[in-house]
Amino acid sequence: MRSWQRMFVAVMRLLLKCLRLGQRRRFKLLRQVEQLWHYGNLCLRSLLYNSFTNSDVVLDSLFEPIYWLVDHVTRWFGVVFVALVIGLTSSIVAIVYICLLPLILQTYTPAWICWHLAYGHWNLIMIVFHYYMAITTSPGHPPQAKDDLSGVSICRKCIAPKPARTHHCSICNRCVLKMDHHCQAAWLNNCVGHYNHRYFFSFCLFMTMGCIYCSVSGWEMFRDAYAAIETYYQTPPPTFSFRQRAFHKSVVYLWVLCSSVALALGALTLWHAALITRGETSIERHINKKERQRLQKKGKVFRNPYSYGGWDNWKVFLGVDVPRHWLTRVLLPSPHLPHGTGLSWDLPPCVTEQRTPLLAI
Repeated sequence: MRSWQRMFVAVMRLLLKCLRLGQRRRFKLLRQVEQLWHYGNLCLRSLLYNSFTNSDVVLDSLFEPIYWLVDHVTRWFGVVFVALVIGLTSSIVAIVYICLLPLILQTYTPAWICWHLAYGHWNLIMIVFHYYMAITTSPGHPPQAKDDLSGVSICRKCIAPKPARTHHCSICNRCVLKMDHHCQAAWLNNCVGHYNHRYFFSFCLFMTMGCIYCSVSGWEMFRDAYAAIETYYQTPPPTFSFRQRAFHKSVVYLWVLCSSVALALGALTLWHAALITRGETSIERHINKKERQRLQKKGKVFRNPYSYGGWDNWKVFLGVDVPRHWLTRVLLPSPHLPHGTGLSWDLPPCVTEQRTPLLAI
């Protein structure tokens, strides 16, 4: 019995020693994990800490891979969309010349024929000219040398001088003078800035006018063509030739496409017209809105330093210095440069009344 008792006591002591050793090892492992956690947290905070960091900065950092993907994909798709716009516009012009123009020459009066020929070709020339200039003209970029400009901020992305109204374009990967937006979708595949902003707006305006012209002029033809297409499914079907069927479908295609583009592009044109009237770009609208709200809380009034009044803003934007410029620079193709260099914003000579550009009163 005593031998069994001694053996039992020895086994129990051994078990207790194992338990104590396991607890020590477990506590030691927990302490090491805790130390590693605190060390990693300290390293992370030391690398990423910034007194200006907030929730918006965190969200921008999380979405940075998505921004990168969009920027690089749109660079390639922009070329495809430009080709698509040229193809669709060419198809509409071809339908007008092949299908509609012979019908107009046969049925319209000489006065209406002259008007359609004059207005239609003038509108087409304005569309082609401004579209070509918008996609080929550089928006303008600030000089890279820091000694060339004084009293300007530095862009935190390209580490270069950043004059007033200049913003960094993530798709172009450089700063753009008086940047409005990067039109990579279905229009330009180019950044809209100081030197091609007028071309972009003029293209949108004349394209909208051309689509409205085609929709209104082809309304009666569209109704007849659509009614003819509905009779295709009757029993027995009508005896239309291949040329007649192609004519009906072409007219319907022209009217639907022009009407859709007129609505969508017309809304965009009105939006930019409102911005031009206020002397703002698309980016400055958001900046001025925040600044207006901030000053309003302090009981102050925000005044846009680059706005000279609605009428003068349009004269500055279009480059109208004298009355004859409304004809030579607005109603006719003109490659004239905008006012200023985009680096400084002095009072343009066409402004009738000098205004003090105060930010707040």
